[in-house]
Amino acid sequence: MIRFDRFVVVDWSGGNDTGPKPRKDAIWLCEHGAEPEYLRNRVVAEDRLRALIDDAQALGQRLLIGFDFPFGYPAGFARALTGQDDPFAVWDWVERNLDDTPKGNNRFALADRINAQFSGVGPFWFNALKQDFTHLPRKDTRTGHGMSEHRACDAMAKGAFTCWQMGGAGAVGGQVFTGLAVLNRLRSEMQVAVWPFQKLDAPVAFVEIWPGLINSSVKSAEALGGIRDAHQVRLLARALSALPPARLAEMLDVNAPEEGWILGLGFEDELNAAAGLRPPPLRNDCFALPAGVDWTPVDDALAMLRDRLHTVVGQQDVALTDARGRVLAADLLAKRANPPHPNTAVDGYGFAHAAMADGDNVLPLVQGRSAAGVPYDGKVPEGHAIRVLTGADLPDGVDTVVLDEDCTADGAQVAFRGGLRRGANTRKAGEDMAVGQVAIPAGTKLRPPELALAASVGHGTVPVFERLRVAVLSTGDELVEAGAQAGAGQIYDANRPMLCSLAEAWGYEAVDMGRAPDDRDALRAILDDAATKADVILTSGGASAGDEDHMSALLREAGAMQEWRIALKPGRPLALGMWNGVPVFGLPGNPVAAFVCSLIFARPAMSALSGAGWVTPEGFDVPAAFTKRKKPGRREYLRARLRNGKAEVFASEGSGRVSGLSWAEGLVELGDEAADIAEGDLVRFIPYGSFGL
Repeated sequence: MIRFDRFVVVDWSGGNDTGPKPRKDAIWLCEHGAEPEYLRNRVVAEDRLRALIDDAQALGQRLLIGFDFPFGYPAGFARALTGQDDPFAVWDWVERNLDDTPKGNNRFALADRINAQFSGVGPFWFNALKQDFTHLPRKDTRTGHGMSEHRACDAMAKGAFTCWQMGGAGAVGGQVFTGLAVLNRLRSEMQVAVWPFQKLDAPVAFVEIWPGLINSSVKSAEALGGIRDAHQVRLLARALSALPPARLAEMLDVNAPEEGWILGLGFEDELNAAAGLRPPPLRNDCFALPAGVDWTPVDDALAMLRDRLHTVVGQQDVALTDARGRVLAADLLAKRANPPHPNTAVDGYGFAHAAMADGDNVLPLVQGRSAAGVPYDGKVPEGHAIRVLTGADLPDGVDTVVLDEDCTADGAQVAFRGGLRRGANTRKAGEDMAVGQVAIPAGTKLRPPELALAASVGHGTVPVFERLRVAVLSTGDELVEAGAQAGAGQIYDANRPMLCSLAEAWGYEAVDMGRAPDDRDALRAILDDAATKADVILTSGGASAGDEDHMSALLREAGAMQEWRIALKPGRPLALGMWNGVPVFGLPGNPVAAFVCSLIFARPAMSALSGAGWVTPEGFDVPAAFTKRKKPGRREYLRARLRNGKAEVFASEGSGRVSGLSWAEGLVELGDEAADIAEGDLVRFIPYGSFGL
């Protein structure tokens, strides 16, 4: 199997020297693990490529370099130009005949010279110079040249340009001429194999790539700012380096001996996944408690989590129709003003305010009307009016509208009383949202209102964070699947369906890892599996320090376990740690305690991990419909509901009473200090809805 040690991607340019300042539409190069490099012209680029190849060979490393221009032309071109079917014959011909300097080259003259050898007109077209060429049309007026418009791979690659176009936005014809000349010198002077024309048995491989295959990843990165070309080379180098060798070998298994091929074509989803923007992982010691800390107050525990957690998921672009519940990864700027043009807010008649008298007004009507989507094509003379319908663009010469109900019209004139202010019953262009304004800030969870706003300002897709994957695992020999036959001493696993449901209610992908027995090796295997499938692991049971508490024992063995003894009721032990780089939240095994700890700790923590930022539930004060004497030292959460404007609490505070979770509609939060609560005293009630349920 072919393996490479280093991966480099080059975004080529056929234009002139672009100066010392990094800019778009220039040459950019990036080796995976390094920052993108700006190369101002092809002389600099060729020197840099030689240095890279020399360095790799000196170190005995295998180097793959991808270039974003076609290595070949449609079948038949090589023979028509050189008399051979060999693509390298074309490379040799181009290198011999191209005159290229940092200040200019003869690529258009070369295309004219080639076209002269073909019948009809073409196959090359576009001329950006003032000088005319006999055989190179400025516009695509080609005919009868006998060549296919696309290579087989270009026809498959959505959005790929034909190699015959010599200039213009997105064109690659000039890049091919200037690029092949450089590559031909390098391959003839150094130990290089060119894919797919040669067996890759040399230390260096040249391959053809196309950043369009990872366009969704590039667009997400571009939304954060910077130069698109730099993002392209960085992300594609990352993607190629991240591919398993077997998968890369599969991508390289191509038979295209004359036309060439685009590496990764047909594997776009995998390339985008490998290129995805992923933040750095959490540190293994991120849950470490300060020295001497034993019992931790709830607010202190929450503050430590808030300070230590960050987004762990990558980014992607999704269509608006698939974006509900997703978290916006970058500020969404208005592409178009809303409204895009001044329009009318009502059905009525529009006119110029300057023509209105103080008393009764009678204005002649122009023929026609302005309706939503069908604007009036013309100017309304001053002193005239026109029929306008709600949402219609205001015609030129109209700045004020009178309501249908406030006027009389006979088809030739309209009569109404004066006194309207200038701009009455109209909307200004951009009064809701101006072009370039932040319509929706990054970190927003997209609801139907945000999707409507995104659509109204011109977005069909939005950059979002990948959905957080939450692996849910229950532990303990005493557990059996709900609905199964329970033996002596066994109980049904209530936590897993509850926690999976919570994860999905919060917009995450629940990954059900099942139940783990009280066997350390079995639990280790399940955790290993969960770490490959999820971004966070949520477990229940085994979080204390007993003989059968294997979860906490395994996390300690991994050197990333912290038992947070939270001053909280219900719930006390919270095992936090890292497993193969994935954060683990070890919840109590009791369903009530697991539920409360999920709402209070796991929900804001997972929100931070998902890119939505830290969330704090909103509560409000209501009179108590109960009495209670509370001891100091622990914060308490009582299952509660509102009836007649007062907070009732469940009859039993026992954490084994699962029915209380269903009975309740929220939680009453009692502070850390002692309290003596009488009926009618104000208590803080947090409805389930404030926890995202």
